[in-house]
Amino acid sequence: MTCDMPSGKPPVQITAWRDFDGAPLMVVIPAGEFVMGENPGDKFANDTERPAHRVRFGSRFAIGKFPVTVGEYREHQHEHAPDEEALLPVVRVTWREASAYCDWLTAQTGRRHRLPSEAEWEYACRAGSRGPFTCGDEISPGEANYLYDENGLSVGPGHRVAVGRYPANGFGLHDLHGNVCEWTADAWHDNYKGAPNDGRTWGGGEADTRVIRGGAWDYLPRLLRSSWRDWRGFDQRADNVGFRVATDDFRSER
Repeated sequence: MTCDMPSGKPPVQITAWRDFDGAPLMVVIPAGEFVMGENPGDKFANDTERPAHRVRFGSRFAIGKFPVTVGEYREHQHEHAPDEEALLPVVRVTWREASAYCDWLTAQTGRRHRLPSEAEWEYACRAGSRGPFTCGDEISPGEANYLYDENGLSVGPGHRVAVGRYPANGFGLHDLHGNVCEWTADAWHDNYKGAPNDGRTWGGGEADTRVIRGGAWDYLPRLLRSSWRDWRGFDQRADNVGFRVATDDFRSER
């Protein structure tokens, strides 16, 4: 399966696998480089997204095609949200619990899983694009799940929806804009001064916080931008924060 890249770039061959029924569907992200952070001319950019800086990935990694779903999370925690639909993205999971799910998935598959670094997340979200959104300078209610337009008018469903309802980006990934915010591995830093340029997780910072990305079902479009970033305490739960998993372990790729 192929997906067209932005700006006339050649299509990317998408490789995906699932280790077992009930495990997340993983998509391989190619090695490469991108400019992380503020988009030129973006009126909604702020100092947390500066300075924009180039990040290079010397090798590929894989990330979930979708946020982890309620059904997938129940494979690990059987009693989680028993009344919710299986294909909704899981929420009300702390950063510690999301990390514990990755550890469980590692034990089940023999393949090391983890939360993505913030740089991996943005690289995967942009999928070769350089505008505010992977789909261009603007985003519409047909391209992501968000509640209000920039005039404050309600345009979205007002709740989570099943993963995969909205179009995939150039890497074949869904729901990186909207639906739920997503935990990353990184501690919060309030700007990019001193940020690593190789895509690794950025430690230090505010130790009891972790970065979230992507925006959610109850947000404005400006908070769904590829460069938008915020933080939550790592033991905090919210009805609009979930996660997706990543791996760079390809020993048994299918």
